[in-house]
Amino acid sequence: MTAMIDLHCHLLPGIDDGARDLPAAIAMARQFVDDGVILVACTPHILPGLYQNTGPQIRAAVADLRTVLQAEGIPLEVLAGADNHIVPDFVDGIRRGHLLTLADTRYVLVEPPHHVLPGRMEETFFSLTLAGYVPILTHPERLSWIRDNYALILRLVGQGVWMQVTAGSLTGKFGRDAKYWAERLLGDGAVHILATDAHDPRNRLPELGRGRDLAARLVGHAEAQQLVYTRPLGVIQNCEPHVISPPLREQASDAHSRADRDGHAKAGQRHPSGGIGRRLRSLFDR
Repeated sequence: MTAMIDLHCHLLPGIDDGARDLPAAIAMARQFVDDGVILVACTPHILPGLYQNTGPQIRAAVADLRTVLQAEGIPLEVLAGADNHIVPDFVDGIRRGHLLTLADTRYVLVEPPHHVLPGRMEETFFSLTLAGYVPILTHPERLSWIRDNYALILRLVGQGVWMQVTAGSLTGKFGRDAKYWAERLLGDGAVHILATDAHDPRNRLPELGRGRDLAARLVGHAEAQQLVYTRPLGVIQNCEPHVISPPLREQASDAHSRADRDGHAKAGQRHPSGGIGRRLRSLFDR
């Protein structure tokens, strides 16, 4: 079984709409291990007015969960991050430690509203890149406004924004539209990372392996492994984006037409250090 890394999941118990309690989080952790995942970034929502999580709170929760997983003998490493919703003064929020990057690297998950294209979104991403961060837009294929703004998504990619597609979108978990856009993004070479966005052990469970295998049908096995291991590892190691291999376009011919025939489409700055660094080295030197 080939190792994988998941950079977007809601594993921390009782902190948002993810794992309801500790037993649910433990069950999910076992599912991750069974699927071949060796490391996950715990990325609860930070959304003012709904999920009032903060960087220090998330870090403490990750440390507590790591202790539990070690006591349970579950070989899953966990690191801190956040599913940061777009807010004013985003960069300042990161610098103050209220918002979190992934494992204290330059890479940061950014979640826009699902049903309304936010004003000044490009300016938000530009301010992040200008400040030295690499924004990762979460699950663009599931945004209802992608249909009329696909050119914007591709333009953001050209400006250095990374795209993270949900594994469940490729399996059809989120409907035909999400599946279509996930496949189209992959085919256009616009997907940098595949992640689970897992929330619970039953309905939105970890299924990164299934997503990887489906992605491989479009872009080949080597690129599929880039999506679930090589690029995520580069993120955790805080590599500069230009040294990480860019996404490949689809290798299967006429994949979009096949997707249409199948009914998938309805519409045309720090490195990990100390204990974390040692744990990562022990994982990746296996």
